[in-house]
Amino acid sequence: MTQDEKIMDQAAGKTAVIPVSVSDTLYNNYMPYAMSVIVSRAIPEIDGFKPSHRKLLYTMYKMGLISGPRAKSADIVGQTMQLNPHGDQAIYETMVRLTRGNGTLLHPWIDSKGNFGSVTSRDMQYAASRYTEARLDASCETIFDGLDKNAVDMIDNYSGTTKEPRLLPAKFPTILVNNNQGIAVGMASNICSFNLSEVCNATIALLKDPEADLLEYMPAPDFSTAGELIYDRKDMREIYETGRGSFKLRATAEINRKDATIEIREIPYTTTIETIIDDISDQIKKNRLQDITNVRDETDLNGLCISIEYKRTADPDILLHRLFESTSLESYFSCNFNILINDRPRVMGVREILNEWIQWRMTCIRRETSFSLGRKRERLHILRGYEAILLDIDLAIQVIRTTEKERDVIPRLMKAFTIDKEQAEAVAEIKLRNLNREYIIRRLDDIKDLLKEIEDLEKLVKSDKRQRKLISAQLTEVSGKYGRERRTRLVDPDDIDIPEVTELIPDYNIRIFLTEEGYFKKLALTSLRGNFELKLKENDRIIIEEDASNQSELIFLTDKANAYKMMAWEIEDSRPSLLGEYTPNLLELEAGERVICVHAATEPFTGEFVAIFANGKGVRFDAGHYETKQNRRKLINAFSDSAEIRLIRFRADDEDPSFALQTEKGKMLIFDSSQLTQKKTRSAQGTAVIRGAKKDPVVKVVPLEQIREEIEDEAYYRVQMLPGSGRYIKEKTLAGRQLSLLD
Repeated sequence: MTQDEKIMDQAAGKTAVIPVSVSDTLYNNYMPYAMSVIVSRAIPEIDGFKPSHRKLLYTMYKMGLISGPRAKSADIVGQTMQLNPHGDQAIYETMVRLTRGNGTLLHPWIDSKGNFGSVTSRDMQYAASRYTEARLDASCETIFDGLDKNAVDMIDNYSGTTKEPRLLPAKFPTILVNNNQGIAVGMASNICSFNLSEVCNATIALLKDPEADLLEYMPAPDFSTAGELIYDRKDMREIYETGRGSFKLRATAEINRKDATIEIREIPYTTTIETIIDDISDQIKKNRLQDITNVRDETDLNGLCISIEYKRTADPDILLHRLFESTSLESYFSCNFNILINDRPRVMGVREILNEWIQWRMTCIRRETSFSLGRKRERLHILRGYEAILLDIDLAIQVIRTTEKERDVIPRLMKAFTIDKEQAEAVAEIKLRNLNREYIIRRLDDIKDLLKEIEDLEKLVKSDKRQRKLISAQLTEVSGKYGRERRTRLVDPDDIDIPEVTELIPDYNIRIFLTEEGYFKKLALTSLRGNFELKLKENDRIIIEEDASNQSELIFLTDKANAYKMMAWEIEDSRPSLLGEYTPNLLELEAGERVICVHAATEPFTGEFVAIFANGKGVRFDAGHYETKQNRRKLINAFSDSAEIRLIRFRADDEDPSFALQTEKGKMLIFDSSQLTQKKTRSAQGTAVIRGAKKDPVVKVVPLEQIREEIEDEAYYRVQMLPGSGRYIKEKTLAGRQLSLLD
């Protein structure tokens, strides 16, 4: 259908149905947005800035805030909106992150006054823009020098009413000196900060030797929040080469043994005070940091401080190590050096970034030099005009005096001295008091210096070597003027004392529960004080209850003759009001497999297991069979699988529990565990417990303690020797239907 036909249909009241491809619609509508976010918002460029940063700083520069008094932040934000149409709040938030008061940047660009929040605090709010003041930091001279010499392109703002720089001609690699993080569409950037002096020294070394080892000059990142960096040279080299990778940051702490406190004075750049306190509180609630009695934020005008009080019986060194392991006091920084180069995002290593910056900076220098060269040539041209009138100043005066009309002055001077219009204009503009030989001769003396300067500038424009030498000199100047000592200290992993695993695990008494439907609970005994009720699923019941410690090793035995092992501390403490962990999920059991026994063992493994099978056989075997030197999580053939298992229970050396066995035809047999034959191997089938099991198999076995009150005449079913024949269950017992064995 043609466009004219569509119009005719619409005029006739018809609705034209035009098929549209969903993929084409998404592409046409979403791709421009995605590219805009990548190129114009989220990813920094080689000058080290995103567009929002650049627009704000340039506005402050045009306001004259690189020197003199501060201006109200609200005024700065308002004027920035001429370049940035994204709203005052977005602009102010950008400004906050660039200030010295906030502390986000290692080398802040804005000298601030007032409350600008803090990078170390999640909840500390910055004041409104009408209450704060700011001006550019003195170091900003290094990023604006050259703007007035055509060092970079000037482009129209969004409304076409003014101009703004495409990039800022930074004299040092700001892209590496300050943190920069951005999330675009389908990609992100996360650039860590490096020490300014180290970056300058590394760049100078690279200018002299393209193969220089950068790690020798800038060994690792540096952060405004200080702290410690766990330094692995191999991992750091990979980050430098690929632009991707991660390293570990940790807080610095002081242990005050006298007051039983740990004071955190510096934290990783990747976290905040509130997050750390929340992490510690969560660990305390989970009974993993029971030695801590209190934690609070004591940050004041003297600096950051998180005070952690601990029990005097605790070892603070071990406690501090556990804090590092279980909270964000130690966290990773993930690097992704994604930078826009000629409007194309590229992930680059440090060497590649510095080489790109050097090439870009050389372009800036050539443009500045060409601009200065043009100005000096113009000046030389004017001086050549002065030189032309030197031989006859009187003639110049006469030409001007005898000219009747002002518009004829320039043409007559041009004709009289054979000079062009620009030279004639300059001659005509000389003040009367300067129309003397001395003034003209001084101007002519300037020609010699000017010729020398022009020659020098021409060499600079044409020589890459001289440009690189100039960059090196500028970097040395910047480093000497604005460089600071490294804040983040480097720590060798080998210098960190790591306690034994058993020292790191909090040891406290627990009670474990296993239900018939496969739910496992681990409860600290402290949570069982007072009145409590264990929550169970409807029609579920507890089949095993055992006291243990948090350092016990748990052995889960299943109906598939498998044993699964876990440390008690690996399982999170539950509460009486919760169902607990579902063992098929906890242990990743096979399909249809279920846990029938759990035991908390401590080294060395003592005691034995009692196993009763459907074929009427039973056996005792040593629990030490499950003790392994390696941390094996699963043991197959944990016991005999020659017949279906009906019961397996742990038996301590000083105990002799009794069990009640029931057959399919209703017989019961009560026996002591000591009556079972003890075997040396865990896979032994055992010996007969009840006769006639081939025709009357065992259907259930339970500990006698669970049903003792429900049995009438226990002695009637008990046997003195095995195997026994068993007795049919009495009618009175059957009539009650209370017997757990029969449920």
